[in-house]
Amino acid sequence: MSRPGLGYGMRHVALFVRDLAACEHFYVKLLGMAVEWRPDEHNVYLTSGGDNVALHQAQAGIERSESTQRLDHIGFFLDSAEAVDQWFEWLHTKQVRMRTEPRTHRDGSRSFYCYDPDGTVVQMIHHPEVCHWEARRGRN
Repeated sequence: MSRPGLGYGMRHVALFVRDLAACEHFYVKLLGMAVEWRPDEHNVYLTSGGDNVALHQAQAGIERSESTQRLDHIGFFLDSAEAVDQWFEWLHTKQVRMRTEPRTHRDGSRSFYCYDPDGTVVQMIHHPEVCHWEARRGRN
């Protein structure tokens, strides 16, 4: 038996966050995601169409060591290199804390990193090969 395909790829991430309201504001009001489901006051599921981000309220008093956090970053794919620069400028005007400025990588992708209110690193990236793959699938 051969290995099954990955279908639509990894399109879900779940994050424990200290300030659920601030993180929801970041992903919904600043990045434009929509609330898909709110099962209770401690959890919210967001989407931008083909993905799902779950925000879960971290328990108060439980220490989280940033040095042992295994998640490096999450990323949002953009449809053009120009969109990367536009997002950088827009988020900058909203006083979002930036980790890097936009730059073009050796593979032709362009991206920058910023932080959500809880400190999760968020990458905004245009990756030409992913855009070509989506176009071949008829998504663009």
